[in-house]
This record gives sequence, structure tokens and C-alpha cells, in this order.
Amino acid sequence: MRGRKPVVENVVPMRGDMPKPVPTPPDLMSDPARAVWDRLAPEMVKVDRLKPHYEDIFAAYCEAVADVIELSSNIALEGRTYSVMTRNGLQQKKTANWQARQDALANLRQLGALFGMTPVDEARLSSGGQGDLFDDLLRQLRGSD
Repeated sequence: MRGRKPVVENVVPMRGDMPKPVPTPPDLMSDPARAVWDRLAPEMVKVDRLKPHYEDIFAAYCEAVADVIELSSNIALEGRTYSVMTRNGLQQKKTANWQARQDALANLRQLGALFGMTPVDEARLSSGGQGDLFDDLLRQLRGSD
């Protein structure tokens, strides 16, 4: 090699990958959902699951999380059931908060699956898909397996 030897003090070490910018939450989100966005969005950006065209559905997921938290708090304060006297006697009925939380949990599971928010869904998303059946069969028939 020709030229002057490098001086160690002149070499700037790489600092790793530059972090990707985290998008701001949409304006129409509730304050509790914004708090969920602020907590989860950086992790979703790190694993490359929060692209611009996914932001609206991720906002819906954050709203569902905020709903579950709020409704769980209401249930803790008010209880899951109430008593009512009917023609059949005293009966226990589920509260509206309990049913609303069930609906919010269903939304949470459905939307969370799209972003790999459970271990099973994360494994499904990172497996690379199903592959191409015909390519696999042709490769086996040709003997290049």
C-alpha cells in the first residue's frame, strides 16, 4: 500500500445502525391511545412493522389497547356483575363494561395478529411465509433438492 498510514485518532467508529424515525400518532387518537402509541411504536419501527401505510391500522390497535385498559379499570371499580330482581328471582347480570371489554379484547387480538403482537403471531410473520408450492415440487422432480 502506498500513502500515509492511518492515524487511529482520525478514524470515527461506526455507531451502529441509525435509528429509524418513529412516526407521530395521528391527530384523531385519544390521549390514552397516544400513550400506547408512544410506548409501542418505537418497537414496531425497530422490527420494521410500522410503515406509513400501516399507521392507521396500528392507531386502531392502540385505541383497542387503551379501551381494554380503561374498561378493566372500570370493572375493578364497579365489579363484573350486578344483581337484579326478575320474575325468576334475584339474578346476576354482567355489566356493560364487561361486555365492552370483551369486544375490545377481540379487536385487540385481531389487530394485534397483523403486527405480530403475540409470540405465535410473531413467529408466523418471521417465518418467511409459506413459500411457493410449485417451485418446491419442480425442484424435487428435477432432483436438485
